[in-house]
Amino acid sequence: MLKTLGAQLKEYKTASILTPVFMLWEVAMETLIPLLMASIIDDGVNKGDTHHIYVTGFWMVIAAIFSLTAGCLGANYGAKAAMGLGRNLRKGMFANIQTFSFANIDKYNTAGLVTRMTTDVTNIQNAFQMILRMCMRAPASLICAMAMSFFISPRLASIYLIAVILLGGCLIVIVRRAMNYFQEAFLKYDDLNESVQENVSAIRVVKAYVRGDYEKERFKKASQNIYNMLFKAENVVVWNAPLMQFTVYSCILLISWLGAKMIVGSSLETGDLMALLTYCMNILMNLMMLSMVFVMISMSVASAKRICEVLNEESTLKNPEHPDYEIPDGSIRFDHVTFRYSATSEAPVLDDICLSIGSGETIGIIGGTGSSKSTLVNLISRLYDADSGTVFVGGKDVRTYDLNTLRDQVSVVLQNNVLFSGTILDNLRWGDANATEEECEAACRLACADEFIQTFPEKYKTHIEQGGTNVSGGQKQRLCIARALLKKPKILILDDSTSAVDTATDAKIRRAFREAIPGTTKLIIAQRINSVMDADHIIVMHDGKINGFGTHEQLLAENEIYRDVYESQTQGGGDFDEGGA
Repeated sequence: MLKTLGAQLKEYKTASILTPVFMLWEVAMETLIPLLMASIIDDGVNKGDTHHIYVTGFWMVIAAIFSLTAGCLGANYGAKAAMGLGRNLRKGMFANIQTFSFANIDKYNTAGLVTRMTTDVTNIQNAFQMILRMCMRAPASLICAMAMSFFISPRLASIYLIAVILLGGCLIVIVRRAMNYFQEAFLKYDDLNESVQENVSAIRVVKAYVRGDYEKERFKKASQNIYNMLFKAENVVVWNAPLMQFTVYSCILLISWLGAKMIVGSSLETGDLMALLTYCMNILMNLMMLSMVFVMISMSVASAKRICEVLNEESTLKNPEHPDYEIPDGSIRFDHVTFRYSATSEAPVLDDICLSIGSGETIGIIGGTGSSKSTLVNLISRLYDADSGTVFVGGKDVRTYDLNTLRDQVSVVLQNNVLFSGTILDNLRWGDANATEEECEAACRLACADEFIQTFPEKYKTHIEQGGTNVSGGQKQRLCIARALLKKPKILILDDSTSAVDTATDAKIRRAFREAIPGTTKLIIAQRINSVMDADHIIVMHDGKINGFGTHEQLLAENEIYRDVYESQTQGGGDFDEGGA
């Protein structure tokens, strides 16, 4: 864990080294000041030596200036190192998340990843800054003050030693108890973030179903859980202050009482007593700082583990050592392919799939909900890898290709269409960052999106809200299809991507595909028979297996499931699931 976090320091290693150096410098000066003060009292004030007072006072001011300078530089470099570590942790996690396969992404929920990149990183930043400054300053200051106390008066210094041992034992108990509560509280942040995220992203559904009160109660419960845990933790930590005050004042009273008797007995100077009282406060305050550092570190341990989990996560999909960067054509072949989402699953999602599709063909895919239509096409662009068997594209195993090359040539319009905040042109250029406006318009005409874009006042410069909330479902689908076409792929996969458009527009899109991109292999997943009946071949999926494969006429004559759905939809409507398949 420390190695993983340390690797993220990168350009901030120098600042991380300089911070404790300046902290030690500050401690050295602070340790010297009480001795100089004692010298002023004993050798200057008591003896009436004004010259000694001025000279020693001058050096005391110099020491104070050096201490202040070191403290400021330590704070500056400490903040730079801590904020830099936080920046690199967020950058590192985000970069690693981009490499995740779908299998990796399935392990984490969105709220959990957001918590890791915000609250968790903030905890690490604060803890790291405290470690660089307080974890170096407090122990060094405590040891130096203790050493100087024993140098002045071993008898009085033993009071500090006893106080430190007793107080240290109490603080260990407090920190250990508080640590458990902090760790429990931190795990509940995911629930809180999830509640907020779901409510905001689905606010239209919440309002449509008048579930505002339910969502408020859900958020209140998640917030209350965090409050309860943190309240319990603070109830434990709050004992720090009274224990510290009791110890400090007890030590001051004992030292003052014993010190006064020793001064009367001429075994201690007045200045030495003043120095001892200063060291007393120094020792005990640094001990309290250490206790707070331990609390903060205990809070950040859980954060560190969660961050390292993301940083160390390796994608289940990797490029081969010598990948192919050229895909000959859009042919597809499944050779006895079996796939499970989880290795512990008994039944496979896809079971012994054998299939051959020629380059440039149009293939329709239909099947009931849960029949693994989307899973089948996800293996083509290698969003997942098959458990057994091989998927071939262009006559080669997909695992031999460079991942980016493969996905550039296999364009997928996913079932859940996503648009990003920005103009329509910005969204279209996700398909090709260098596409001209004319190329974007041509792709939109193929996807039947140009007709509604021209009705907007700003046309292709119309701003799209986050998630595409200011366009309809059908418009969003057509923009996503146009975006995929701009990649000029060898294989185009439409995963139920025309479900929100009317049948006339659906027919226009399919006709445009036949005429404009005849060399591109097209796979169209649909619930409507009309969307696939003119395809070169149609695949009927059922329970993760291919139940039928052929033309519309062949399946109508030979496949009972296809025939039932066709008759159901042509005799009064209904989709595939309603056809009884």
